[in-house]
Amino acid sequence: MSLFAPLQAGCLFAFALLLVAAGWQDLRTMRIANRLSLGIAACFVLWALAGLALGTLSIGHVALSAVGAAALFAAGAIAFAAGGLGGGDVKLLAAAGLFAAPGLLIEFLTVTALVGGVLGLAILAGAPIGPAAADGATVRARLRGGLPYGPAIAAGGLWVAASLVVS
Repeated sequence: MSLFAPLQAGCLFAFALLLVAAGWQDLRTMRIANRLSLGIAACFVLWALAGLALGTLSIGHVALSAVGAAALFAAGAIAFAAGGLGGGDVKLLAAAGLFAAPGLLIEFLTVTALVGGVLGLAILAGAPIGPAAADGATVRARLRGGLPYGPAIAAGGLWVAASLVVS
């Protein structure tokens, strides 16, 4: 048994833990630390190198992953400029997208959008989500404060991690 297979599994486990930490941090503070997104990117690099060594990944796959993540970052930067996403969300989206692209990108974005929609509906229904909820702010005030989208990105990334473990 090669040491690269457990390394890949460990990278996926670390990816999942970092996603949970980022989602939780965003939910509580509306901020995502850069170190979490950088940690996810580092996990991808180790995971990809192990996959290349095992022969389960090709250079083309890794290159497409980088292109997919760059496209997610560009789209996220446009959303950031329009006020639709926070900077931490953009970085987390791109970092998690490294693992998703190319084959799981649509599933990643679908799960992220669905969970984000549920979060938005929950806020509309008055659920105490986000840091403004702790202040007892009205639903209208909380909507103006923004939606913590990190948990939705984390859910999409966890879907990807689970899919990669199964495959």
